[in-house]
Amino acid sequence: MMEFSIWDLIRNLGVGAAWTLGLSLTAFVLGGVVGLLVLAARVGPWPRLNRLAKAYIVVFQGTPLLMQLFLVFFGIALAGVDVPAWLAAAIGLTLFTSAYLAEIWRGCVEAIPKGQWEAAASLALSWGEQLREVILPQALRIAVAPTMGFSVQVVKGTAVTSIIGFAELTKTGSILANATFQPFLVYGLVALGYFLLCFPLSRFAARLERTFHARSH
Repeated sequence: MMEFSIWDLIRNLGVGAAWTLGLSLTAFVLGGVVGLLVLAARVGPWPRLNRLAKAYIVVFQGTPLLMQLFLVFFGIALAGVDVPAWLAAAIGLTLFTSAYLAEIWRGCVEAIPKGQWEAAASLALSWGEQLREVILPQALRIAVAPTMGFSVQVVKGTAVTSIIGFAELTKTGSILANATFQPFLVYGLVALGYFLLCFPLSRFAARLERTFHARSH
């Protein structure tokens, strides 16, 4: 058994938490970019793209994140490409995040009255201009709170990437627990780490929801 002081544990878990935060930000930003493309296909006037976008969302929402990570990690390796755990984790979480964000944002776009689309069309704007200049700015106010709320799920979802060897907070905790034979202490600190990462996001999402709700009345 290796000897670790409480500060040694906190320092090592802090490194794992930094990787968790970095992966969360990567998945959220890239997932947002992909999610916008899926959203455009989902609500656009192109039936074939609409069906593809709907199938994309159904697949990634209807299958476990763990299975998606396995398919990315081992699937790319079968093609003869050596995939680092961090890259597989980033790709898997990005795909997962994009599907959920696209569906969240679709609901926000469809909450905008159809009269707004008609008014934009009367100005001779193209469909893309209608979406970009008229609809999305209004949908943004509705989308901010649920989007921030979902970011908490992304942070917690990073824990699943430990199964493919990515050394984020949960994986670091597992290594330390095996080295110190103090699982209760180590996993208690891991839980505290996730709480410190997620609680501010939850409070921020709640505040945004109250703010936008008050402005709408």
